[in-house]
Amino acid sequence: MRRTFALGALLVAAGLAQAQSTGPIRLLVGFPAGAGTDALARTIADKLKDELGAPVVVENRAGAGGQIAAQYLKTAPADGHVFFVSHDHTISILPAVTKNAGFNPAADFTPVAGIATFSNVLAVSGGTPAKTIQEYVQWVKTKKDGKDSIGVPAPGSIPVFLTQLIGKKYGIDVQAAPYRGGAPLLADMMGNQIAAGIAGVPDLMELQRTGKVRVVAAIGAKRDPLLPQVPTFTELGFDNLDDYPWYGVFAPVGTPQPVIDKFSAALQKVLAQPETKKKLVDMGLHVNYEPQGQFAGRVRSYTQTWERIIKDSGFQPQ
Repeated sequence: MRRTFALGALLVAAGLAQAQSTGPIRLLVGFPAGAGTDALARTIADKLKDELGAPVVVENRAGAGGQIAAQYLKTAPADGHVFFVSHDHTISILPAVTKNAGFNPAADFTPVAGIATFSNVLAVSGGTPAKTIQEYVQWVKTKKDGKDSIGVPAPGSIPVFLTQLIGKKYGIDVQAAPYRGGAPLLADMMGNQIAAGIAGVPDLMELQRTGKVRVVAAIGAKRDPLLPQVPTFTELGFDNLDDYPWYGVFAPVGTPQPVIDKFSAALQKVLAQPETKKKLVDMGLHVNYEPQGQFAGRVRSYTQTWERIIKDSGFQPQ
């Protein structure tokens, strides 16, 4: 009986692998073409097709910070043809700041593997004399009204809560100013329309290189190798800001384990390729493949940390 069962399991796995190879594999992205998540997905899709032996296409279902794509993933068939390339905001933050997100990551999705990590950072524009966070704080305190706005890419995002933590830590009156994405925020920073902003390193990297903005603090347990001169919020005395934001892949719950294992192994090979790695590093990412169990643990821990921060902030889900 055991032999019959084992043979049956092998046949099922073989059948799933064959079925997966007969049609295109779709990588859902919750943001528009050209955005950071889209660029990441297209970089790995181009290489995954060779490893998986099937076409791999990126499908943009943009809107609401990835919420539309996540809702679609919940209803997608769990047959190994649909995967979701997402960063931490959609999975860990949206359900905590939205009354009815329309999906429950823990119940509706299966973590597949981690791709990369990055830092969220505080940067100041050329319109301020500040070169450190302490100088920025002093600059705010000496302004005529003693107040400042810190630009953030979206309402209800991690930068909103970082703004609140900065104000509390240093005793300054700073308010988050939500934008509709990172691009308009960065445009206003370059034009000195806003003195400071919080965004991901991938958004700010080129502006930092050219000196158009100055990054003064970063999330992470240790200094970002891409910004070795920039102190971490942890160094500066902030609590619970050790974990890096992340990018990873998810599948509909119920996707067969052999299919997940096959995709994860292919992703690991792709991320080890020097060409792929260089492209992602140039985007401001730290390539950090994590197998299913390790990635699931990262997501769980990160989500719990930010759920506490959001709850302690007094933020009311909208």
